[in-house]
Amino acid sequence: MSKKSRGLFDYEYQLDLINAHQPPLAKLNSVIDWEMFRKPLEEALYKEAKAQGGRPPFDRLMMFKILILQRYYNLSDEQTEFQIKDRLSFMQFLGLQIGDTVPDQKTIWLFKEQLKAKKLSKKLFELFTHTLINNGVIAREGSIVDASFVNVRSDSITNRDITQHRDRPF
Repeated sequence: MSKKSRGLFDYEYQLDLINAHQPPLAKLNSVIDWEMFRKPLEEALYKEAKAQGGRPPFDRLMMFKILILQRYYNLSDEQTEFQIKDRLSFMQFLGLQIGDTVPDQKTIWLFKEQLKAKKLSKKLFELFTHTLINNGVIAREGSIVDASFVNVRSDSITNRDITQHRDRPF
């Protein structure tokens, strides 16, 4: 078996191959304006810096997107960390490049706990679900192999669909 090398462009070539299949995460990025989540996240989780130095915190919007991945692919904190490191589609969804630092499982857990303490999880998830529905997209939860985001006619969305997604926090 011969191995063809593409050199410096392997990463971009692989992403092009992935994106040619219209992955669900790319679809999600195309229908959600993620910046709408930044202000509530930044305001609720703002902390005054104690001293200079130390590792800067991870972008809170990226951390929220990690929770979306975790929820819709039904992943534990440990598996979430691994899958982000392992899957180019997850990295692309989060705006990461190969070699970037990925939040570890404890950081992911801590972020979820901070959102719970501020009672922000449910509000953010409701906004996320509402935005999906307004764009004619229903999220179907499942395992890593079958989670998907499906376009639907807006007249086919029932109150049960909205309630089912709204009432389930992270």
